Amino acid sequence: MADMNSKIRPFRIDVPQADLDDLRERLARTRWPEEVPGTGWSRGVPLGYLKELAAYWRDSYDWRVHEAALNEIPQFTTEIDGQTIHFAHVRAAVTGALPLVLVHGWPGSPVDFTKVIGPLAGAFDVVVPSLPGFGFSTPVREAGWGVDRSAATLVELMRRLGYDRYGIHAFDVGCGVANTMRLLDPDHVAGLHMSIAGTDDMIGVLRPDGSMGVAPGPMHGPDGMGSYQLQSTRPQTLAYLLTDSPAGQLAWIAEKFREWTDPAAELPDDAVDRDQLLTKVTLYWLGRLGASAAHFTYESGRDLRRPPRTSDGPSPVPIGIAEFSAHPAVRPMADPDGVVAHWTSFDRGGHFPAMERPELLADDLHAFFGPLR
Repeated sequence: MADMNSKIRPFRIDVPQADLDDLRERLARTRWPEEVPGTGWSRGVPLGYLKELAAYWRDSYDWRVHEAALNEIPQFTTEIDGQTIHFAHVRAAVTGALPLVLVHGWPGSPVDFTKVIGPLAGAFDVVVPSLPGFGFSTPVREAGWGVDRSAATLVELMRRLGYDRYGIHAFDVGCGVANTMRLLDPDHVAGLHMSIAGTDDMIGVLRPDGSMGVAPGPMHGPDGMGSYQLQSTRPQTLAYLLTDSPAGQLAWIAEKFREWTDPAAELPDDAVDRDQLLTKVTLYWLGRLGASAAHFTYESGRDLRRPPRTSDGPSPVPIGIAEFSAHPAVRPMADPDGVVAHWTSFDRGGHFPAMERPELLADDLHAFFGPLR
């Protein structure tokens, strides 16, 4: 008899109304801090902006509308390495299509990719997993779930779905997961595409042996790294704030959509759709995911400092990069040895291109993976 845990089961989102009522009640009881006048965003999210956004979340945002839209996308779960893994799976309109895995980062989830699934599904079988401890994958309850273990889990997921060859796209720390998949499964990965941004504090550095390091980005420097430092050193302490205060969770994510998105956008809502942003935040809140996401950062920082997981010689899997809000320092910094086969620079968008500029990202994915089918 086949292992029952290896079965793939349909999944439907159905959040209890009591959880939504509790969220609204907590937002109504928020204990707001004082702020230093005239400091704007220089010390974090301004009080006036967060109060207005929290009021909209409480009184105007409708989770049920977005829950229904998400449920129109076929979704499933399966158990791998003791962890329930959630994923969306949309089959292409054509037979024999190349499967394409979309790997989110932090603060991310499959919600990031909802605007590109349709444009991609005409030519690709699209698989959008929730990384372990993110999205609708159950929160992790043991140590060791970082880049390496997550990558092995997604390799097994693609094997379990019956795919012998597939492409990968990723952003943020998802790039570390995706690059590790390329190293673990080179015989089955057709290509790796990653999005980066000239607005980022840290830039992934690709090496000829297939490993990936990080270097300080050209735009913000150490001032923008506070969230990373906290998550990578004291995830449990941070977990109490993110699990008990929806306003705290909202600020923690909204700040990144001010710091990392297109520099031309004055506010997070100018860069991305406000309701899509709040759907992401609501998912983090409902799933108590702030804690497991912080632990993932802690574990992944240690994974990425280990020796590269590669076979002899350079990886044969081609790499493509889409750079948003192009900055002249990024390419020589990210690809000093000329490893990248495909590089596209856009003067718009930022760290979250699937939300900010979905049409540009989808076009670049078609351009890179089209010849690799």
